[in-house]
Amino acid sequence: MNLLRACTLALGLAAVLPASARECFPQMRDGWVRLTPVKMPMMAGFGRIENHCPNPVTITGVSSPSFGDASLHETRIVDGVSRMRELSELRIGPDGAAVLKPGGMHLMLMQPRTELKEGSRVAVEFALKDGRVLRGELEVRKP
Repeated sequence: MNLLRACTLALGLAAVLPASARECFPQMRDGWVRLTPVKMPMMAGFGRIENHCPNPVTITGVSSPSFGDASLHETRIVDGVSRMRELSELRIGPDGAAVLKPGGMHLMLMQPRTELKEGSRVAVEFALKDGRVLRGELEVRKP
């Protein structure tokens, strides 16, 4: 009986949500990770996260099976000094985009689990505030 109730509830919620909210999902494009000239315990990832949905999305975390730790960071010039800080959340408005680029917002990828080679691909997952997961891919490139 509980399974029947759960299925009925799920179908009811699906009928109430607009189709755009059920089907719309942000996307990561042009993702890449900078290959370091020597083996290092950290790397940086870049790309563009686009939200063509009618509702905002908020990224609350990042992970990758290729790294022991991953997080979102932002570099800013404060009083003439470049400073980096971790971002606990990244909100992307409707029809908006977040650009991850050198010298700005970027992924900090710590403790690589394997040696990365130019042309290989790295999977990343962005945890969204609503419980969904955005999956992306980064191409390993030379600087």
